[in-house]
Amino acid sequence: MAANQGNNFMSKFTNANADALKHLTSKQFFEVWSNYDQDGNGFIEGRELDNFLREFVTSIRDDKVNELLLQELKKAFMDAYDNNHDGRIDIRELAQLLPIEESFKLLFKFENQVDSSVEFMRIWTKYDTDSSGCIDSNELRDFLRDLILTNQAQQRNLTSKKSTSVDEDKLDEYTDTLLKIFDANKDGKLQLNEMSKLLLVKENFLHCSGIFRNSNKKLDKLDIERIFKSYDRDCNGVIENEELKGFIKDLMDFLGKVPDTKDIEEFERIVMEGCDSNGDGKINKKELTTVLLALAKHAANNDDDDKQ
Repeated sequence: MAANQGNNFMSKFTNANADALKHLTSKQFFEVWSNYDQDGNGFIEGRELDNFLREFVTSIRDDKVNELLLQELKKAFMDAYDNNHDGRIDIRELAQLLPIEESFKLLFKFENQVDSSVEFMRIWTKYDTDSSGCIDSNELRDFLRDLILTNQAQQRNLTSKKSTSVDEDKLDEYTDTLLKIFDANKDGKLQLNEMSKLLLVKENFLHCSGIFRNSNKKLDKLDIERIFKSYDRDCNGVIENEELKGFIKDLMDFLGKVPDTKDIEEFERIVMEGCDSNGDGKINKKELTTVLLALAKHAANNDDDDKQ
């Protein structure tokens, strides 16, 4: 049995025997997260991570944790939970590590990531019902309800459980907690760049394709075909609507920008002024080529600057 140390933050979440952590509510999970992410950068890292691991272990064990043991523990924990191998613990990884309510934990499943920025923008448009450019608490609540029901349906298929339902009080609690976690500017809403931290995109095709990593490689027809196909999701021969916004979002991310909806709209206007030769508000393959050639030139110039 571990001693209930007054200066150990994690000890307040142990069971009666102080030999295991209790199942945490979403509010308690937020307490843990905000206590250890002291600089508010969205990660538990460095000294924050050392403090968390030391208190996590000593809250349920009497053993003292010296520096050597701490480093061994850190390696074991990071091997098990640092899914993206960045040497830090993010909110999803912490949710997998701590014993929290199953329905809340499911909101942080890595499977909840969307495949592309096109899909992200479709979801954004669906839940930004008033087209205000942000997701308010009611819209977030609707999103979470649908996500919980989807997760429950998937679990039901695996376990043969027959019914799905959402506890409305829990839904209110989860909405409030997630706003506290992801609403960086504390305006009670999620901007697009804040929502993108809750609903992760698996890959930015412009990054992952590797096309612009080699400044000596010239853009060829196959490269353009691959990129066009990745954004023309309905295969109608043009990139439009959420496809176009997803492309613009990826483009801004590639250029090192973190956009909100106004940024995307403004950058879309600039891009379309430069490439939309037929003025239809869409991007065809020829017009995409114009954008990609400019992007390749930008990447090559950056590469030259890095070499100097």
